[in-house]
Amino acid sequence: MTTSLLSRLSFSWVPARYGKAPYFWLLSFAIFGWKYLYIAPSTTELVYLALSFLVFLPFYFYSFWCSEWRIYACMALICSFGIIWAPYNYGGSTFCIFAATMCSRLPDTRRAYITLSAIGIIIVIASVLMRLESYFWIPALIFSIPSGVGAIISERLTRSNESLLKKQEEVEYLAAISERERIARDLHDLLGHTLSVITLKAELAGKLLDRNPEACKKEINDIEQTARQALAEVRAAVIGYRATGLGYELQSAKKTLDAAEVTLLSEIEQFTIPSAQENVLALALREAITNIIRHAQATQCHIRLYQHDAHVVLKISDNGLAGQTGAVRKGSGLNGMSERVLSLGGSLQVQASPDATGLHLELSLPLKEKK
Repeated sequence: MTTSLLSRLSFSWVPARYGKAPYFWLLSFAIFGWKYLYIAPSTTELVYLALSFLVFLPFYFYSFWCSEWRIYACMALICSFGIIWAPYNYGGSTFCIFAATMCSRLPDTRRAYITLSAIGIIIVIASVLMRLESYFWIPALIFSIPSGVGAIISERLTRSNESLLKKQEEVEYLAAISERERIARDLHDLLGHTLSVITLKAELAGKLLDRNPEACKKEINDIEQTARQALAEVRAAVIGYRATGLGYELQSAKKTLDAAEVTLLSEIEQFTIPSAQENVLALALREAITNIIRHAQATQCHIRLYQHDAHVVLKISDNGLAGQTGAVRKGSGLNGMSERVLSLGGSLQVQASPDATGLHLELSLPLKEKK
């Protein structure tokens, strides 16, 4: 019983990707109360108002989950509420605005814009036929059309981001499978032969133990050397799976960016990097690529790794939205990156480009390990 109650309390009336915004949108109905600041409502009007909201709310929340003709039904009902209320309370335009934003839930973009236009035409026709005051149709048109267009664009952008994230997860999943297959293949090739050799030499050493101790000793030494060699080969085979270094992250970044249709330009110099610095660079690269895919909406990414004086420098830039807004939002990822860099005595700079070309990240670490 307790589990059932908790599941009901945790139920979300709208899909999680919308967050809490749909609940705050309902506050726009406060415009209904403007009339009653100077005209006292009758009991009948209050009853009808309450009934309207009680009918509206289930259809409003249902519109986030339904599809096809059911969305049209929700829009038609809610828009009709606005027109019916218009002669009595110009706040009825709020219903029309909600109906317009529901167009974004239609799967086809063209149909969404056609439906939005139809709602605007219906508002105009109803206003003319019913001789409604401008207090209704002006806000109904001024706010319905921009709100509907904004909702459609936002919905398409959200779906696009979800598609990119799915592609990224698919690429990572396929890469993991490919790596496991490589390890299995290498281990089979390495251990199959090596263990066969060790088995044969052990059998031979057992036969020579009494007849020729010197030859037996030689075979045992060979077994030891073969086992050591096998251990080194196994370590070499699995090192790429156990430790995801900078080289691995560069390859992963290219696959991820390709899946997101982001062009990668890279300038990578070859030189020795201490393991601690390489790990920080790899984590920084992973975080930067993740941010580009999820937030930047970029079409190009430039990665440059080079040595300057006694430092290794990693520069990552894109042509995404940060260059247009001029704002950099530092979340836990960038804060964690900054802490790791500072712990090694390095520096991190993240800024939006003044020429509106995107976000630029520059990470510098001393090549000499900090003692």
